[in-house]
Amino acid sequence: MLVSLTPSPFHADCTFCDIIKGETQSCKILETTLTTSFLDIHPLSEGHIQIVPKRHADRMHELPDMYLMDVMLVAKRIALAMGLESYDILQRNGSLIYQQVPHVHYHLVPKPKPRQGLRVGWPKNYVPMEELKGVANAIRDKLYQESLCAAMKSSSL
Repeated sequence: MLVSLTPSPFHADCTFCDIIKGETQSCKILETTLTTSFLDIHPLSEGHIQIVPKRHADRMHELPDMYLMDVMLVAKRIALAMGLESYDILQRNGSLIYQQVPHVHYHLVPKPKPRQGLRVGWPKNYVPMEELKGVANAIRDKLYQESLCAAMKSSSL
């Protein structure tokens, strides 16, 4: 399957598409052909940056791999340039987990002090090893089936 390098049409009601097109003001940090980055307007700490693919997609799995790779390379370059020792990279998919802008984006949040930056805590669930093995097997089975389907599609082209 061939993937076009041309970004999909921008969505008219997407804040991040407007920023990419230069129609909404932002403090841009670093831009590549596939990705843009800019300061978050509601930062959790100084230097909180949004890293956004230039192709509109609501969820990460809808993006071609080259965009995902570029986002991580941009994140790495920014983290190194800022000299960050501790930082979070956060990405959410879907409104159920509070994705507020329906355009794939990653938060790079510096953690300079314990009370600054992102604070995350969740309960630890203790699951018996046999149950974990069952879940792992089910996921691997799905991945195997996906591989078979992809191989069958490519061989029929």
